[in-house]
Amino acid sequence: MSRLIYTVALALACLFSAIGQTTGPKSGHLIIAGGALRDTAVFNKFIELAGGKGKANIVVIPTAGGYNVDATARENLTNQWISRGAAKVTVLHTTDPNEADTQAFAAAIDAAGGVYFPGGRQWRLADAYLNTIVQTKLFDLLDRGGVIGGSSAGATIQGSYLARGDTKTNTIMVGDHEEGFGFIKNIAIDQHTLARNRQFDMFDVLNVYPTLLGISIDENTAMLVSGNSFEVIGQSYVLIYDGTHWDQSKDEFVKNKPNQERFHLLRKGGKYDMKKRAVIR
Repeated sequence: MSRLIYTVALALACLFSAIGQTTGPKSGHLIIAGGALRDTAVFNKFIELAGGKGKANIVVIPTAGGYNVDATARENLTNQWISRGAAKVTVLHTTDPNEADTQAFAAAIDAAGGVYFPGGRQWRLADAYLNTIVQTKLFDLLDRGGVIGGSSAGATIQGSYLARGDTKTNTIMVGDHEEGFGFIKNIAIDQHTLARNRQFDMFDVLNVYPTLLGISIDENTAMLVSGNSFEVIGQSYVLIYDGTHWDQSKDEFVKNKPNQERFHLLRKGGKYDMKKRAVIR
């Protein structure tokens, strides 16, 4: 498929998903972490889903960090993931979308069981890989049952809407970059939530795009996405903005009133159905 045709097809898919339901990948898994990730259980789950300790072949894409990914940086990243249990690590990095749109550059993803995106600024990932062969191969990885993980910027890029995608500052929620990779359709994902007092920032996005499901993840915490649902893993909370909240007096979920900024908080073990937009009780 040519890049132009792919771009048009993706744009149409994003348009239809924007007015439809929030859905996850039909196959494979996503691990979407809120930054400052230290919990070994989360890394262990990624390695397990990528093929298992001593077997996992993974690709690390550190482009969001905005630093020079030289030989030393590549070695450090490789050693870091080998220590976590990976058998083989390939570091992919470019800032040139034309390079990312080549088979030669993206070929390592074909043999990988998992791809991981560390943090930085999510717009750098969009600039380098959106609508390229790399993005196509990421969807192929999920189709064959692999796992895609990421923390901070590597979390936000996995959604269809790119929250905090402005190149000027990370405090602008609706910025000059608005398209993510779309592994989950019709969703905006934020990170570092409680640690940086960001729990009300998602409403800036939802006021402009009210059909989106909003998700905001605190540090050292992740969503483990399987199909259309996810489970919270890690040490803190995932916040869910679906236009409802728990009414303790009624002992039930109720719709938010106009301008009522309410949301759900789920901690470790909590589950949510994104398609039905309902907490799994």
